[in-house]
Amino acid sequence: MTGIARALRALAAAGAALLAVTAAAPVAAARTEPKAPPEFVDLRSVDRTIITEMRYTTAHNFMGEPVDGYRQPVCILTRPVAQALHTAQQSLLGQGYSLKVYDCYRPQRAVDHFVRWAKDLDDQAMKDEFYPVVDKTRLFEDGYIAEKSGHSRGSTVDLTLVKLPEQPTRPYEPGEDLAPCYAPEGERFPDSSVDMGTGYDCFDTLSHTDDPRVQGAQRTNRQFLKETLTGLGFVNLAEEWWHFTYRPELFPDTYFDFPVARRSVAGH
Repeated sequence: MTGIARALRALAAAGAALLAVTAAAPVAAARTEPKAPPEFVDLRSVDRTIITEMRYTTAHNFMGEPVDGYRQPVCILTRPVAQALHTAQQSLLGQGYSLKVYDCYRPQRAVDHFVRWAKDLDDQAMKDEFYPVVDKTRLFEDGYIAEKSGHSRGSTVDLTLVKLPEQPTRPYEPGEDLAPCYAPEGERFPDSSVDMGTGYDCFDTLSHTDDPRVQGAQRTNRQFLKETLTGLGFVNLAEEWWHFTYRPELFPDTYFDFPVARRSVAGH
């Protein structure tokens, strides 16, 4: 074999090796995507009757776009939380109600997305619905956005009550006219939830669970949800009627970042 032939053969071998590495790179990256610890489950594997409306997989949220890390509309929680919700659901079904979850485990990458959005003061596309009277410059100071979320620990859930049979929520159309989240039930965006006085993720003091301005059926509905879950180990966040954390938490000091996807809890 001549020197030129040997050189050409070596170059060909080097090129083939480079192509092999490049082709394998996506596979290697996919294999390194974090998965949930075995203590996490898909809520539907524990209770298939709980209604799921995972808002952050859609554009109908305070940012107006799907949130980083929400790959599929699946509610992932630690197993004790899912089992406690199942117990609550069994009681509620007998009374003609169902739970509906809006958000469950939330990856850190999603929280980071919230933070980036909050710092972009020019992006106020969803203000008219979700934070009509709150200046966006105050979202951190007023506690609506933070750099860490209890949701990322896997024992916090955002949820509501639905009177059965459910009347499904119509799809949100990006760009449609927005009504304030605290408007009367017939004026704000429709939801299959019973009337809680505000919509989900309403950045307003009217969302405080025991706000004295919320009376009548709205107050009764909030208290019904709170009492149902409190008796099973959940603690309500006073500033958000929809936000509950199960205690004791399995991972009180860990903020996970695996994606919200069935693959993350496959086999659990």
